[in-house]
Amino acid sequence: MGLSRNQYFTLGSFCAIGMAIATTTKALSSELLGSSRVTEITTSLAGLTSSPQILAATETASDIMEITEPETQINLFQAIVLGFVQGMTEFIPISSTAHLQVVPIALGWGDPGVAFSAILQLGSIGSVLWYFWPDLSTLANGAVRGLVRREYDDQDFRIVLGILVGSVPIIVFGLIVKYVIPEFYDQNLRTITAIAVVSIAMAILLGIAERFGVRKRNFGQLSLQDGLLMGLAQVLALVPGFSRSGSTITAGLFMGLDRTTAARFSFLLGIPAITLAGLVELKDLLTSNLDSIGMVPLVGGLISSALFSYLSIAWLINFLKTQSTWVFIWYRIAFGSAILVALSLGWIQP
Repeated sequence: MGLSRNQYFTLGSFCAIGMAIATTTKALSSELLGSSRVTEITTSLAGLTSSPQILAATETASDIMEITEPETQINLFQAIVLGFVQGMTEFIPISSTAHLQVVPIALGWGDPGVAFSAILQLGSIGSVLWYFWPDLSTLANGAVRGLVRREYDDQDFRIVLGILVGSVPIIVFGLIVKYVIPEFYDQNLRTITAIAVVSIAMAILLGIAERFGVRKRNFGQLSLQDGLLMGLAQVLALVPGFSRSGSTITAGLFMGLDRTTAARFSFLLGIPAITLAGLVELKDLLTSNLDSIGMVPLVGGLISSALFSYLSIAWLINFLKTQSTWVFIWYRIAFGSAILVALSLGWIQP
């Protein structure tokens, strides 16, 4: 079953645009640091590469930094607020990761870190399971029935297989980022400058999809190819600011899905990857650095995240039945622009 020309175009466009945005944001962040600072950093790096002893010490320090996230002490109130931010932005296509980084900085709390952000997503996954439990039960039963009867064209079997296949890319790339290139988030991609640029770029992509998407296919017409292509688009969520739901809903609209179907499948597609990421970070935190958060703030953040995630899912599904995504497009542009203005005026640091 081959891909159509439009689907090849969608896949190629997402990959090319993602690479271009990543490169551009790194360059812009370096520019904001100033040429003298960049020269200083480059010189320091050259010295590091010429000294095995310093390299060894740096690797040890990197390991220590990796297991001591989050970077700031979090109390119960802050955890509840961050859970609220996570819940209200995880499924709406405006990027929860971006807001979890920008909001604490704006409030003077500092970056809570990748690990805490990932753990909060477990609360969001709990809300997905809660909200979509009837759908999940139907899909699971139908998929088993189709497998036993070898009815591989069965709708439920096809959708479940699409979710599983679509989860492979982000799981593979996510594990590579965590265990092979853990310095990924230490680069310019996690700066708020990058978040601002990516937020605006993703708004443009979503706007193009909203304007030119056909939106004729419903949930029952989902295919394995939809799962694969939306799964590949989901990989962009590894870059803060892209938004997992934003990239997958955008891909779904490009492929002709109606808005509600694109959103529903986006939520279901996120279950395996987000659950795995959250559990991995939770395991690391519980075994190495729970004192940096504390059990009470951790539980409070998870409950807050689950509650507000459920409310945002219910709202978005009903909203997209009658409305377009333009409100989120304009919000992303305003959000990114506000960050860039604040940076240029010196109100916040890059």
